[in-house]
Amino acid sequence: MTEINPEEFNVYCDESCHLEHDKQPVMVIGGIWCPKSQVSAVSEKIKDIKNRNKANGELKWVRVSNSRRDYFIELVNYFFATPFLNFRCIVVDDKSKLNHDFFNQGSHDSFYYKMYYFMLKNIIKPERRYNIYLDIKDTRSAQKLTQLKTVLCNSVANASDEMIKNIQNIHSHESELLQLSDLFIGAIAYYNRSLKSNAVKCAIVDLISNKAGQNLGKSSPPWTERFNIFIFTPSEIQ
Repeated sequence: MTEINPEEFNVYCDESCHLEHDKQPVMVIGGIWCPKSQVSAVSEKIKDIKNRNKANGELKWVRVSNSRRDYFIELVNYFFATPFLNFRCIVVDDKSKLNHDFFNQGSHDSFYYKMYYFMLKNIIKPERRYNIYLDIKDTRSAQKLTQLKTVLCNSVANASDEMIKNIQNIHSHESELLQLSDLFIGAIAYYNRSLKSNAVKCAIVDLISNKAGQNLGKSSPPWTERFNIFIFTPSEIQ
């Protein structure tokens, strides 16, 4: 009998306002995922959109501006027109309520990886294989990623150690999909921080909301796979 190889997916993860003392109330961790077999074609399409719009450098939410309005609109439309691209994120709606001493062994870093666990757990399935790429945070994160892989594999019923083939940090300039993830995470953070000063960013937020068919400040139904948001409200238990 011919053995059927498991379907393989790549997940490209990023975050916004994740530092403990950055004076930002909202933190967003998320990622775009798609079949590994489609990564090259998607990357070339994003590069083509960049070239046609004469957009040099990395694709980033902070670069959304009136002069680049059509460029960012085209990128959002491309994502939603491509059925095998998926997005999920967790929004921590008020970091001031975080009680790390009670919940996270006194460590914001532990909380950071805990949120990555909850974000990724709803993406992975035991019958598939995954390569997970996180935007590089610091030079000490390799051990944390190994622990994250172990916890994810142990938490999914019927999962094998091979479910996650690879998990590593990369620089954002190495991946067009990681850059696209930054765009969506930035837009969701912008909305949940109640920012409205940039008309073009507001237009992009509205476009994403309309295309996704949901309010970016509310949790998606748990079964939603295409575009999923989970709003996490920290407990104030002392």
